[in-house]
Amino acid sequence: MGDYMPRKSARSHILQVASDLFYREGIRAVGVDRIIAESGIAKASFYRNFASKDDLVTAYLEYHQALNANDLEEVGVQHPESASMQLHALIDKFVGKIKEPGYRGCPFVNTAVEFPDTSHHHHVNAVKGTEENWSAIARIAEKAGAANPFELAELLRLLCSGAITMSYLKKSDFNPDHFSRAAHMLVDSHLFGWTATRKDV
Repeated sequence: MGDYMPRKSARSHILQVASDLFYREGIRAVGVDRIIAESGIAKASFYRNFASKDDLVTAYLEYHQALNANDLEEVGVQHPESASMQLHALIDKFVGKIKEPGYRGCPFVNTAVEFPDTSHHHHVNAVKGTEENWSAIARIAEKAGAANPFELAELLRLLCSGAITMSYLKKSDFNPDHFSRAAHMLVDSHLFGWTATRKDV
């Protein structure tokens, strides 16, 4: 590969390798030399695409924000006439991710923890990324007819955070389906009342 890789492809390749390493091992634990080695590209090629590791971390957060946006777009395409089903589909997507062997929680929360100084730009961007995602979910809840859409989004957020924590603590004993049932019931309770059953609206 080396310098013969087109710049756009090189950037995408470096970002993918770095994203996998950052997510799996932590941002501070992974250095540029490691990323260059595992990318199989020349150092000059790396620095043509990213001026520093700092720039790469910024791109990493933007990459995950784009993945979140893709998830939102995908459920919108799947259920264009039903915002409630979009919420249920997002829950199912989260459950699918948490069941994956390499799942390590929310990359934005992980980044905020690694950069605890609330004024640090990586911390700021990480918080912004997660807030934008949950605000978008609140807007879907509003379209679905929730009386308190932002409350519903916040409750779902708390459930997700709890599921992530339990997946760390209990590891192989954690059952994501428990979260799934609670989250689906929460959505239906806000949209249709506590006695409602799941249905497409």
